[in-house]
Amino acid sequence: MELLTISEVTKSYQISTRTLRYYEQIGLLQSLKKEGYAYRTYDECSLKRLEQILILRKLRIPLKEIRRVLQSEETQVALNIFQGRIDELSNEILALSAIKMVLNQFVIQLKEDTSLNELKIADNQLSQLKDVRIVYVAPASVASIHYVGGSPEYDTGNELREFMIQTNLKEMKPDLRHFGFNHPNGVSPDGTDHGYERWVTIPDDMEVQEPFVKKKFPGGLYAAHMIPMGNFEEWGWLMDWVTNSNDYEPEWGDPDCMNGSIEEHLNYINQYHLSNEDIDKCVQLDLLLPIKPKVGE
Repeated sequence: MELLTISEVTKSYQISTRTLRYYEQIGLLQSLKKEGYAYRTYDECSLKRLEQILILRKLRIPLKEIRRVLQSEETQVALNIFQGRIDELSNEILALSAIKMVLNQFVIQLKEDTSLNELKIADNQLSQLKDVRIVYVAPASVASIHYVGGSPEYDTGNELREFMIQTNLKEMKPDLRHFGFNHPNGVSPDGTDHGYERWVTIPDDMEVQEPFVKKKFPGGLYAAHMIPMGNFEEWGWLMDWVTNSNDYEPEWGDPDCMNGSIEEHLNYINQYHLSNEDIDKCVQLDLLLPIKPKVGE
C-alpha cells in the first residue's frame, strides 16, 4: 500500500491534523519517516489502527479507555470496558425513558393529534451539545509563547511551565488563566507551518523576557463547552450550536489564529508543575468560540 501523508489522512478520514498529532503524542498511533521524504506518513497498519480509534470514539469510548483496549492483548480488558459503557447507556436509557413517558403524557393532554418527527441519525443526535454556556472573558495582560513547526504544543507547554516556576506566578496572580490556540493552523503535509500559541494572564505591571512577549488580550463574549483533552472533534459540535442559535452568531477574528477561538486549560494553576504527558491525562479544556448577539431584523 502507498504511504499517505498527514494531509491525505486528515482529508480521507475527516479529522483535524491537531487530533491526528494528539493521537501520536499519547501513543495511540504511529507515523513513519520515509528516508529522503520530509513528510510524516502512515502505512496500512497505522491506518487500520486509526480506523479502530475513530470507531471507538463514535461509540463514545474515552481516549484513556481506547488506549487500554488497543494496547492490551487480553480480550477481557475490552469486554470489561464495553460492558461498562453498556451499563452507563442502560442507566441513561432508563432515565430518558422516564422523561419521555412524562412528556408524552403532557403531549396527549395538550394536543391529542400531535405527531413526532422521525428520529435523526443516532450520531447526529448525540453530537448536539446541550451544555453550552455563554461567558464573558475580561480583558487581561498576558505572557505569550509561540512556536511554529516541530511539536509546538509540547514545546510551548514546556516553556510555560518553566516560566511559571521561575516567576513564581502562582503566588503573584492566584487567579491566573491559561489559554491556547493554533497559530497558524498550517496546511503543509509535513506540519512545518503549524504553530501553537499559549497565553497566561499576568499582573498588568509585570514585564516578561524572551522568548515570551507581553500582550493585551481584549477579552469578549464566548460560547463555551468543556471537553477532556483530546476530544477536539467537539469544536465542530460547538460551531453547529452557534450556527443554529436563535440568539447568537460567530464574531470571527484572525483566520490564522483559529478565527479568534481559544482553548482554556482549566485548573492549570494546580497542574503546571506536571509533565505534558501527565497534564494531558487529567486536563479539561473549555472550548471558547467568539460570539455576538444577533441583531433583531
